[in-house]
Amino acid sequence: MKKDIQISYEHFKNSSELNDIEKKLFERAIQARENAYAPYSNFLVGCAVLLENGEIYSGNNQENAAYPSGLCAERTTLFWVAANFPDVKVKKIFVVGGPKEFHDKNPPIPPCGACRQSLIEYETKQNEDIDLYFSSMNDEVVKVHSIKDLLPFYFDSSFL
Repeated sequence: MKKDIQISYEHFKNSSELNDIEKKLFERAIQARENAYAPYSNFLVGCAVLLENGEIYSGNNQENAAYPSGLCAERTTLFWVAANFPDVKVKKIFVVGGPKEFHDKNPPIPPCGACRQSLIEYETKQNEDIDLYFSSMNDEVVKVHSIKDLLPFYFDSSFL
């Protein structure tokens, strides 16, 4: 039997369509991207996280010559936030990524599979969806209302 999966998402042609807090997250993710350490791939990613207490924290990707040892921006940011604010819920995550030599043809760049799985863990832990925004530097933004929209067949503790 064939079944279909549909997802809902919002598409913003440019950041002027975002509300004030979304614009602030976008700006913080862009700033974090500038400090990414990506000498091997030259693919820079910044991430900004809004907590339920209103605070915003950001991070970026950190590469290593031994490729599997590096970490994506989403995970460096989320892991730091979880380590320092274990009981504070994450409300929104904004990710901005793309080649160091940016060109305006880059579409919005979603999190990789490993990051999606890590983000699912925190949605599950806090029993609440997290709004996820992703973009490249071309000002175009995609928003999903749950990480599950990008990873419908996710693995969680219910399988253990």
